[in-house]
Amino acid sequence: MPAQGPDDQPPAGEPLPALASRLGYLLKHAQLRLAGLTASAMAPFGITGRECAVLIAVDSQAPLSQQEVARRLGVDRTTMVVLIDELENKGLVQRRRDPDDRRKNVVALTEAGRATVRKATRAGDEAEQRFLCPLSGDEASRLKDALGAIAFPPPGEPGSDQD
Repeated sequence: MPAQGPDDQPPAGEPLPALASRLGYLLKHAQLRLAGLTASAMAPFGITGRECAVLIAVDSQAPLSQQEVARRLGVDRTTMVVLIDELENKGLVQRRRDPDDRRKNVVALTEAGRATVRKATRAGDEAEQRFLCPLSGDEASRLKDALGAIAFPPPGEPGSDQD
């Protein structure tokens, strides 16, 4: 896991009262906690949480172009090239020219990539369950639904990018 700077550290102890109800503060520290649990879960497989997300995306709809994977994950193209390079160096994905558009590369899992994504997905699910353990099952479901509605509002709805 890369070294963390002071802004990447989870809060020590209790939250600051002046910030305890601020959405940005809560989301940031929840994300830091989830990222730490995910990093620990992915370590045995030699991948990061971001790399696991790429493997899951490619596994779910292969073959995808690098650009399409980047778009779906909300990652810029330059970062995606680095992620795919790392996964290719680890023998988990392979690139090849898109037969329909030779300007594009498509990404597919190798056999090792398919095995890794299955195991890493299970480990990631367990990390997510540990993250959500302070909540009841219903609360965890509602949290996921609410975050999904905020993150991906329907086009034309208030708060969407096209409102």
